[in-house]
Amino acid sequence: MLYIMRHGKTDWNAQHKLQGRADVPLNEEGRQMARRAAEEYRGVHFDVCYCSPLSRARETAEILLDGRDVPQLTDDRLVEMSFGSCEGMQYSFGDIDGPMSVLFHHPEDYNESIGGAETLDELFARTGEFLKEVALPQVAEGKDVLIVGHGAMNSSIVSIIRKLPRSEFWKAGIENCKLMQLI
Repeated sequence: MLYIMRHGKTDWNAQHKLQGRADVPLNEEGRQMARRAAEEYRGVHFDVCYCSPLSRARETAEILLDGRDVPQLTDDRLVEMSFGSCEGMQYSFGDIDGPMSVLFHHPEDYNESIGGAETLDELFARTGEFLKEVALPQVAEGKDVLIVGHGAMNSSIVSIIRKLPRSEFWKAGIENCKLMQLI
């Protein structure tokens, strides 16, 4: 099986700030979410966990898997999408006139970097490489693989696995600390 989970909440989530690659740690609510997820998903078997190198994803994985004999490995290809100079902006998701509005409202038209941000082609290339080289071969061997990451990064994995058109990039609506089975 292949599973994904998004990290717990951070202060920037609460402030509606675009995080991207800024290494914003979990806040206490995020830690509580991860502890609740640990209880809720205690019966779900994982052979290995891969996570983003950012602290909010790593700490979520640590809390989720505390007391379980599951290796936790980071992989740079699972880092959140870079939003360049837009990282730290507030309310960027709903701002239809903002610089990232194309990505959030019409991802199929987001084809070039804005303010040094990563493109969807770049995001899909690195997460697709991780799936092809690491996760999917292990799933084919019968292993249960968990990926703990981020909203956009996880959305790219969902899109690749489910073969979604780019217009449906955000369709999965990945919630914090909710486990999603993909395969």
